[in-house]
Amino acid sequence: MHALPRVDAIYIADGADRPMQAVDEAAAQAGRGLAGDRYALGIGTYSRKPGPYRHLTLIAAEDLEALAADGWVLAPGEHRRNVVVRGVDLAAVEGREFRIGDVRLRSIRPCPPCGNLERVTGRPGLRAAFEGRSGIRVEILTDGTIRIGDGIHL
Repeated sequence: MHALPRVDAIYIADGADRPMQAVDEAAAQAGRGLAGDRYALGIGTYSRKPGPYRHLTLIAAEDLEALAADGWVLAPGEHRRNVVVRGVDLAAVEGREFRIGDVRLRSIRPCPPCGNLERVTGRPGLRAAFEGRSGIRVEILTDGTIRIGDGIHL
């Protein structure tokens, strides 16, 4: 993994199935999600199933690069995850607290690919391609701002 774990990209969507929009920073709201994102707004596809695992999703840049090497080149944000990180073994942080910048977080569980991913992207087979490398679900414990380039502290 990369020597300096960091945030490579941040995405939010203002509604269920809406395109993910790249942002340079996002306000993390404890117990809710990223300001302006569908889950913080309570209008995400799975918002009827509330819980800490809807606050934030992370995916490793290295996993996206491996997908591309396998022929699955994704447009920015097409993966439908909020934060792209580099230099972090996401499986190793499961169940642990960590920080991105000054925001305290806790990894809840893997974020398995779902059928909605294929439906929204119109790319049959993407769900299977994502298996085992689709990121993690994270609970936001403290308010703060997550920015591109922020360090990740385990």
